[in-house]
Amino acid sequence: KIDFQLVEPDHHHHHHHDHHKADHHHHHHRSYADIRKMLRTSNLSDPVKEKTLAIFAKIAEAEADVHNKSIDEVHFHEVGAVDSILDIVGAAVALDYFSIDKVYSSPLPLGTGEVMTQHGMLPIPAPATAWLIREMKAQIAPSDVRRELVTPTGAGILAAFASFSQPAMTVDRLGVGAGQAELEKPNIMRVMIGQSSDAEKGCVVIEANIDDMTAEQLGAVLNAALDHGALDAWFTAIQMKKNRPAVKLSLIVPANDEENFSDFLLEHTTTLGVRSIAMNRKLAKRSVVEVKTRFGQVKIKIKETDNGGKHAHPEYDDCERIARAEGLPFLAVYEEAMQAYLNAKSDE
Repeated sequence: KIDFQLVEPDHHHHHHHDHHKADHHHHHHRSYADIRKMLRTSNLSDPVKEKTLAIFAKIAEAEADVHNKSIDEVHFHEVGAVDSILDIVGAAVALDYFSIDKVYSSPLPLGTGEVMTQHGMLPIPAPATAWLIREMKAQIAPSDVRRELVTPTGAGILAAFASFSQPAMTVDRLGVGAGQAELEKPNIMRVMIGQSSDAEKGCVVIEANIDDMTAEQLGAVLNAALDHGALDAWFTAIQMKKNRPAVKLSLIVPANDEENFSDFLLEHTTTLGVRSIAMNRKLAKRSVVEVKTRFGQVKIKIKETDNGGKHAHPEYDDCERIARAEGLPFLAVYEEAMQAYLNAKSDE
């Protein structure tokens, strides 16, 4: 059982400018295997489990590489502590609860100084953090704060879900949290949740023709492109020179990310070149509500057009999860969720 308490930050305390060493020297040692077992047998929902495991997988990959071990030999120290586990699970719960499709991050302020680890004092950022920053190609910003500002936990969350473009959006919700550490600058983090705005309609389609990669390799590239922040991605069967069957890989990306994704395709595929086409797109307003069914809660996605027309449909992941758990046809769960939504609307 975990108890939480909301604490208002004290804005009138004195700041101590000599606090420049962080401490990762905890006595909570859990193996990656222990963490996975604990999460898989927990009462967390399947989407939250998947997101939590994805974060730990990124951190485990970093720890394995910096310690020159296999991923199954990884033992977490700071990240294995209860508070870090709660941070990671909490991030996964928030992403699921708010139905977040994309995560974008501002450049990361690394801080300066040293961090105490199981292996002694090391420069900031910690080795695992530095590995994750490199792996996710994060943008970093100079900071003269003599303290660790990006931890392995935070870097792992970002590595699993975030990209570093700055999309145009309208903000619906705003959250601000304050840390306990006393810094020379305000120690706060701000999260904004919103919808892609009309300004993002300026997009680019980037394409590459490929005839020498396997289906498994191509599938991995498409998934990686979506994880990297592509707005959409698909394959088209084509016929190339010398009568070779091939595929055309197409990505829709924000116009300001054209160079980023062009480099991505050149790096992740065998293509020798890519082409891009400027385009516009119009987005319908979208919202999400939850309805209660006899099988549990199901999210309903609602599309609204400019003339006031609405179209709703149950979230696939929720229906698929319930259908699998209850041994029911997917369509039966889908139809019950839709009926629950219609009943709720008629009662309004």
